Amino acid sequence: MKYDLEERVAKFGEDIIDFSKVVAKNEITKPLVNQIVRSGTSIGANYMEANEASSKKDFRNKIKICCKEARETKHWLRMIARADEKMILSCKLLWKEADELNKIFGSIARKSIDIS
Repeated sequence: MKYDLEERVAKFGEDIIDFSKVVAKNEITKPLVNQIVRSGTSIGANYMEANEASSKKDFRNKIKICCKEARETKHWLRMIARADEKMILSCKLLWKEADELNKIFGSIARKSIDIS
């Protein structure tokens, strides 16, 4: 089976969107949901940009942004789990994927430094 990171990050963004639709909306969760949609979907957008980078430095910078967005998404998942306890299991599953993506992009960033 071919490993397709582009598809994986797109699926993660879709999962974040689906997740966000079912979080109970109130004055606490609305801003959290807005934030997680931004960070969770931007991982894929930045990876797409990295794949079209104009230089190795540009590529590495975009990959580092993917790392940052994945870490930020983990933070918002933690906050949503606290704000809407019915979402804890979903948050844990998404957190695990965000953590794996963060590790993948961290590894890519380190390797891109080695080949620069």
